[in-house]
Amino acid sequence: MFEVFEHTADLGLRIRAGDLPTLMAEAGRALFSVIVADLGKVELRQRVTLHVSFDEHPLLLQDWLSELLFLFESRQIVLTDFQVSIADGELTATVAGEELNPARHQLQNEVKAITYHGLLVEQVDGGWLAEVILDI
Repeated sequence: MFEVFEHTADLGLRIRAGDLPTLMAEAGRALFSVIVADLGKVELRQRVTLHVSFDEHPLLLQDWLSELLFLFESRQIVLTDFQVSIADGELTATVAGEELNPARHQLQNEVKAITYHGLLVEQVDGGWLAEVILDI
């Protein structure tokens, strides 16, 4: 589960999940829900495998979302499916979506960067909570 909240000239994401891999998958969906108006129009035509090493959970969130944003910007791939596993200080994910098609995918926000401001990932009762601010 995720929600978007306003933060001055930026947007914030608050994500909750039962475990860390699900939290990262939800964070990916949240990011693309800010970029694309209707993720339901995105088809699963391409798959990409990503690896992100980390020492701390907040930095993992920032690096993970930055990697997804780079994939979008460099290859124009809109993602909607995130299969994430985490072990031994590394996140491994298979992400799926398709090339941006302006006829079907309406862009709603240009995300410039994933910031460190207010970055939070913590274990809470019943699971995990994350917050991140997007520079738009």
